Amino acid sequence: MAYRAAFRCIAGCPGEHPVNQPYYRCARCGGLLEVAHDLDALKAQSPAAWKKLFAERFMSTRWPYGSGVWGKKEWVAPHVDDENVVSMFEGGTNLFWAERYGRKLGLRELWIKLCGNSHTGSFKDLGMTVLVSTVKQMMAEGRDISAIACASTGDTSAALSAYAAAAGIRSIVILPRGKISTAQLVQPLSNGAAVLAVDTDFDGCMRLVSEITEREGVYLANSMNSLRLEGQKTVAIEIAQQFDWDVPDWVVIPGGNLGNVSALWAGFKMMMDLGLADRAPRICVAQSSRANPLYQSYQRGFERFEAVQAEKTHASAIQIGNPVSYTKAIRALEATGGRVEQASEAELADAAARADRAGMFSCPHTGVALAALEKLVADDTIRAGDRVVVISTASGLKFPEFKTQYHERTLERVPAPAHANSPIDLPNDVGTVRDAVRRILDMPLD
Repeated sequence: MAYRAAFRCIAGCPGEHPVNQPYYRCARCGGLLEVAHDLDALKAQSPAAWKKLFAERFMSTRWPYGSGVWGKKEWVAPHVDDENVVSMFEGGTNLFWAERYGRKLGLRELWIKLCGNSHTGSFKDLGMTVLVSTVKQMMAEGRDISAIACASTGDTSAALSAYAAAAGIRSIVILPRGKISTAQLVQPLSNGAAVLAVDTDFDGCMRLVSEITEREGVYLANSMNSLRLEGQKTVAIEIAQQFDWDVPDWVVIPGGNLGNVSALWAGFKMMMDLGLADRAPRICVAQSSRANPLYQSYQRGFERFEAVQAEKTHASAIQIGNPVSYTKAIRALEATGGRVEQASEAELADAAARADRAGMFSCPHTGVALAALEKLVADDTIRAGDRVVVISTASGLKFPEFKTQYHERTLERVPAPAHANSPIDLPNDVGTVRDAVRRILDMPLD
């Protein structure tokens, strides 16, 4: 069976564009595009047959189908030949049962989708494998592409630089200078990307890269490019697959540029369209209170959307005041009866620390989602019997300063960390150490 996909305008303008050409916005209205698949062709295979095929491929060694993304190739990127796939075995990440943390919140089924357990440490790998593979396919077809570029607050740059390096394609990264962690900055440098550190914020970097990719013949790698979202939508499909093709009641996800939110909905909607699911979960988008344009719009019933000037937040990857994919995100929330919540700096830091006490090691963006979850449980929006999945977007290991400063009680804008845990300095004396151990054993386990 020949499967195909094409770009279409999300506003419904007529016509379509090939996915192996550099289209980012509708030529008629300037709106965002989305990837539309030939559902009739996909429906020729039954839901049971798709489930069987996906199960046979999942985490296998058959190239390229062992990848969590490329195991769903027909649903994601049928235009890429297998030999042009650039994959690092992305996806297939742990659905962690946070039983102890959930029990403290009064939930029976709390799961954390650990998307940071990926090659570069974040969910961005899922989209970047599709985008870079498409560029490699375009180059194989004779199209002249000199580089791939992105604006980034850290994780996108790491994913782009790694996948571009594996493909032998030049990458250019524009970052807001001094506003990402050292661990995030060193990733694109190590992979040989040209890193431009600019005195602006993410929104300023986004304006610059949009201008450059329009005029310099450089391919755009940000989520304005809908190909990225095709890879990211596999998170939804993978969650359902891990639950034996059931879907959760709620999914809570941090939101910055908001592409991941719309990708999540696209995955659930595609499963419903093709008969692999009969419903979608409610989606909650969690934002930092210092970069919360979607939250503010939600408070107004989505009557209007206004960009904000994002303030510095520990959740640096979602420090975005003018998100590109807000229209798609609102559509996803309206379709699922979703919610938008926000978290302060202290709330996100303490929520991350509470989850860590139950065995996690949460990045600050996951902390925003966890803080939103706690609020929804507290106001009885999420009930004790609901099955809830929180999307953890990145590894906590990418944010050592955030974790260290929290426990040292020096974290900016968090003056009284509720769960700080400092080392106990002792002399080299067995009696003193024994006394300290006895005191610890007398304490209740947190």
